[in-house]
Order: sequence, then structure tokens, then C-alpha cells
Amino acid sequence: MSDSSGRPSNFAIGNILLAVAAVMLFFFVQLWELIGVVALLLWMALAAAGVYFIMKDKDINPGGPPN
Repeated sequence: MSDSSGRPSNFAIGNILLAVAAVMLFFFVQLWELIGVVALLLWMALAAAGVYFIMKDKDINPGGPPN
């Protein structure tokens, strides 16, 4: 989960952000009553950031020949 510098990888950060966005959906009615449209904007930002971090960790080198 972490590299040699002790920081979690971008893939792990993206998955954590997506997990938080998923948990938010369980409490979305209460969040909507408390903060209104900000809840929706926060959820969208978490989901977008999670996908961004997952895609950022993608290997850009082409794969080798199949085995």
C-alpha cells in the first residue's frame, strides 16, 4: 500500500476518497438537511478526486507481448 517514502500510493488515496464518497451516500439525507447543496458539491468533488488519483497512478508504459 505504501512505497519506499512511507506515503500511500495515489491508487490507495483514490480508493480512500471513493470510499468516503460511498459512505456519504448512506447519510446523504441528513447531510442535505444540514448543509444543502454543499453536500452534493462535496460528494461530487470527492468522487472526482478519487477517480483522478486512481487514474494518475495508471502505468503509461505499453504492456509487453502476451504470454
